[in-house]
Amino acid sequence: MSDYLIQMENIDKSFPGVHALNNCLFNLKRGEVHGLVGENGAGKSTLMKILAGIYYKDSGSIKIRGKETEIHNTRNAQSHGISIIHQELNLMKHLSATQNIFIGREHKKNIGFLVDDADINRKSEELFKMINLSLDPKVTVADLTVAQQQMIEIAKAMSFNFDVLIMDEPTSALSESEIDELFKVIKKFRNEGKGIVYISHRMDELRRICDRVTVMRDGQYIATNAMEEITTEQIISQMVGREIFESHHPHEDTMKNDVVLNVKNLNRGRVVRGVSFDLHKGEILGFAGLMGAGRTETMRLIFGADKMDSGEIFINDKKVSIRRPRDAVRCGIGYLSEDRKLYGLALGMTVKENTVMASLEKFLKVLGIIDEKRSKQITDEYIKRLKTRTPSVDQVINNLSSSKQQKVVIGKWLVRDCDILIFDEPTRGIDVGAKSEIYKLLNELSDQGKSIIMISSELPEILRMSHRVVVMCEGKVTAVLKTEESSQEKIMHFATLRDNTDINGKEV
Repeated sequence: MSDYLIQMENIDKSFPGVHALNNCLFNLKRGEVHGLVGENGAGKSTLMKILAGIYYKDSGSIKIRGKETEIHNTRNAQSHGISIIHQELNLMKHLSATQNIFIGREHKKNIGFLVDDADINRKSEELFKMINLSLDPKVTVADLTVAQQQMIEIAKAMSFNFDVLIMDEPTSALSESEIDELFKVIKKFRNEGKGIVYISHRMDELRRICDRVTVMRDGQYIATNAMEEITTEQIISQMVGREIFESHHPHEDTMKNDVVLNVKNLNRGRVVRGVSFDLHKGEILGFAGLMGAGRTETMRLIFGADKMDSGEIFINDKKVSIRRPRDAVRCGIGYLSEDRKLYGLALGMTVKENTVMASLEKFLKVLGIIDEKRSKQITDEYIKRLKTRTPSVDQVINNLSSSKQQKVVIGKWLVRDCDILIFDEPTRGIDVGAKSEIYKLLNELSDQGKSIIMISSELPEILRMSHRVVVMCEGKVTAVLKTEESSQEKIMHFATLRDNTDINGKEV
């Protein structure tokens, strides 16, 4: 019998425009907890989704218990004893906890078509007992906290007769006591000879629970080490070890410039906790952090896309009330969302219509008729300025590539002439050449006195472009660093620095 439950070799996977996995390998022994780490976009979740049957590999081999196997779908993976707990909650909130756990696998009564509710509720109670969760199995999921919903996901994965359990950031919504209980369950499974894949950004958890750790970077396998033979600093170095795209771009000291945006004690539940920072005229302020750090959520509060619980926003020393995106735009704030297709573009409309959308009042003639000639003139101007290659201004935006769509969104906010620009992952999904053009544009805007907040998961990009770097972890600001005094390792240290306090500084 093979010592390995899972052996994945030479795994390749591509999506349109993205080579997500390149010649990757991963193996899992019986009775071990194997950590899988890497920056956002490293390919961890993609690799595990292939193992779980959610994606199908383009090439490579998978062996289960020493036998080469093809995994075509999730049911196929489950038949081989592979279960997964996703990072994103995947529950139907109008159903009960039990119904979510056993959906599609309901136990029938002897009559044959009636669900044996008493039986599946009893089995749910047994699962809850294993993870020390005190919960009525009949409770509606919508009435549960995020942490309780996370525990339901864990119970659902446990309900399968698994030999391999993939856990993708399973503790992201759990308290310390809940994490302790989960780790007891994981150790129990390990002692039973099951294999656990543990994906996490939390170095302290990896130290507590993992036997080995595999590092991925940019869709490639980097290294596998026994946990006791590698330091946290070495793991972080392997995670971020790629060379910086080029040397730091020389910037003037913007700290002497006026503060154009001052954010004080911004709060929204557990996702944004006491966030404060300031932005100077002409500054590019980078925001770094791992998934779930609260960067995007913070910017959505500033832009009025979500409602804050508390906090204050000042623009040019004047307190402003931003309750909706329209208020933010009137205050001179433009926001390029990380999901441009959902929030940044009207995909069925043309390049011209998308370009003038945020400034429509500037293009209206008498009786509200749009000045088509002027709209075309301005759109042509920004097409040339941003080098957006498109057949015409009347091209439907959905027919353009990702990089061209990104340039149209940028053009939309430049037409609006906003003084404060929030760029959330501005180069995500675009090629190197387009990245270089966007970098040049951001520097030009900075030199013109525009103030820019740039969220990026690429640390070389943060270090190359920013005057200062705000680092966030779990909804809180953990550091504000001058770029010239920063490094990828230093940023990653603060990005994984857990804070077990609530917004009032009390332990949770």
